[in-house]
Amino acid sequence: MRDAAPVDHATATGPGRPSLGERRRAALRLDIAREAVRLFTSQGVTATTGDQIAQAVGISTRTLWRHFPTKESCVRPLLTAGLDAATDELLRRWPPDSALLDFLTATCRHGGLPSADPAVLDLIRMTHTEPALRAVWLQAHDDALSVLAELLARRSGRSPGDLRVRVHAATVNGALRAAAEDFALRFSDDVDASDDELAACVHAALRAASEGLPY
Repeated sequence: MRDAAPVDHATATGPGRPSLGERRRAALRLDIAREAVRLFTSQGVTATTGDQIAQAVGISTRTLWRHFPTKESCVRPLLTAGLDAATDELLRRWPPDSALLDFLTATCRHGGLPSADPAVLDLIRMTHTEPALRAVWLQAHDDALSVLAELLARRSGRSPGDLRVRVHAATVNGALRAAAEDFALRFSDDVDASDDELAACVHAALRAASEGLPY
C-alpha cells in the first residue's frame, strides 16, 4: 500500500486549542475510521479496498492516502479516541488523596467510565483474527504509554523515564487493553451488554494488576 503524503497541520488558535482546520481533519479521520470498520465487519478486511473506504466517506482515494498509509491504519483514530477517553476518565481526575485502585473502584461503581463504542468493540474483536489490525491496536497502546508515564510521574514526583514509572504505566496500559479485549470477546453476542459489565472487566483487570506477580 502506498505511503501517505505529509499532512499539513494548521496553527492552533490558542494554547492547547486546535484550530478549525484541525478539528475538521480530526472529524474526517473519525468518519474514515468508522466507515473502514463498517466495511471490514461486513465484507472482511481483505475484500475491502481503499477506494471503497474513500467512496463510503465521500472523499477521493488520494485524500484518503493523505491521512493514512494503509487501509488497516484507517481505524487508528477510533482506537486513539477510546484510549484518550479512558486516560482522561481514569487518571486525569484521580484525586491526590486517593489510591489509584480505590479511585477506579469508585469510578466503576458510579458509571464514570466512557461508554463502550460498538464500532470499537467490533474492531477489537477483529484484531484477534486480522494481524494488520492487531498491529494497529498494539501500536495505539504503545503510543499511549508515554501519556500514562507522564501522568504517573507527575503523581509520584519521579521522572517519566524512571523504570518504576515505566513499569507501572505499562501495567495500567496492559490491564486496560486486556479488559477491553475481554469485554469485546465475552459480550460479542450481547448487543445489550451494559457499561456495568465493561466497568467490571476494567476493575477486575486493574485489581489483578495491583496484586502483582503470583509468585
